[in-house]
Amino acid sequence: MASLRVENLRKEFDRGTIVAVDDVNLEVEDGEFVTVVGPSGCGKTTTLRMIAGLEKPTQGSIYLGDEDVTKQSARDRDIAMVFQNYALYPHKTVFQNMEFGLRMSTNLSKAKRKEKVQWAAEMMGIEELLEQKPDELSGGQKQRVALGRAIVREPKLFLFDEPLSNLDAKLRTTMRAEIQRLQDELGITAVYVTHDQEEAMTMGDKIVILRDGELQQIGAPTEVYDKPANEFVGGFVGSPSMNFLELAARPSGNSIVLTDGEDFRYSLSQAYANDLDVADGQTVTMGIRPEDVYVADPGSDGIETAVDVLEPVGSDNYLYLEIQEGFIARVNADIKPNVGERIEITFDESKIRLFDVETGESLLHHSDQTITPPEA
Repeated sequence: MASLRVENLRKEFDRGTIVAVDDVNLEVEDGEFVTVVGPSGCGKTTTLRMIAGLEKPTQGSIYLGDEDVTKQSARDRDIAMVFQNYALYPHKTVFQNMEFGLRMSTNLSKAKRKEKVQWAAEMMGIEELLEQKPDELSGGQKQRVALGRAIVREPKLFLFDEPLSNLDAKLRTTMRAEIQRLQDELGITAVYVTHDQEEAMTMGDKIVILRDGELQQIGAPTEVYDKPANEFVGGFVGSPSMNFLELAARPSGNSIVLTDGEDFRYSLSQAYANDLDVADGQTVTMGIRPEDVYVADPGSDGIETAVDVLEPVGSDNYLYLEIQEGFIARVNADIKPNVGERIEITFDESKIRLFDVETGESLLHHSDQTITPPEA
């Protein structure tokens, strides 16, 4: 295995009129599993294809270990890629599909190639399928063959381009566990592209978030979830999405009160206020995740609102609140106010995030972000 380093990577199309990837920098340590996530068209697959050698960067450099591979062809890079559509040869058997890369890129004997294919097939639990052809296989079996074909080469770097998106929900969960098991057993260095934030959060040692070709944040999944670098990251990561309210930050003694000028008033502690970088009366965007919104006891000086919709989701209930359209509280299933009932809510102050209304950047000194996101 080897480390990966991407420096100032940029990709333009149509003579520069379209910028798919803009100045992306990324380091993947040896044995690290990094997930790349973002909305459709954000540049994640283009980035992966440049790393693989399938697209030529407009600018920037790609290093595999200490070797600059930017100008090397895909064939000359010791990289294996697993595609969304499996990319299996329909006229070849499973054995022949898995062996093909070894035949093309190594000088191994026929016996040694067979031994390695058998080893990879046993690891993926598909040894009984070696004489079948892709058309005879289920989607999950095809994906195991595609994974086995990558594993058998024992490359320095594995790339995954949304490999589970064609599978049903249950099979995706199973295959996700399979890939994590392989990561544990083989210690593979991998970059895994997905549009599914749950996959990104649960599988990655580190998560990379892209938007419009630009890097928004890099960090451990818990760091990105708890300390979003900007409003976009806060809203993109997490389900249900983070709630946002535009409020005025007004000084009150040694503290700050967040208010909409009417019914909403929330006082921040002095310790929290000391971590803020806001001007007197500045309008800010307050972000709070649904699970950090609590139903308070009546008369506890909480924020009064009404319940518009109660949505049971098993162990939890989602309360859609009048305070703002789409504002959700995620509460225990035993909390079941009636629709139209007025309740009081409060927040876990340590989970409140404040963002600049214009740029979307975090206003918290302690947010400890990996990068400073670009201005909107």
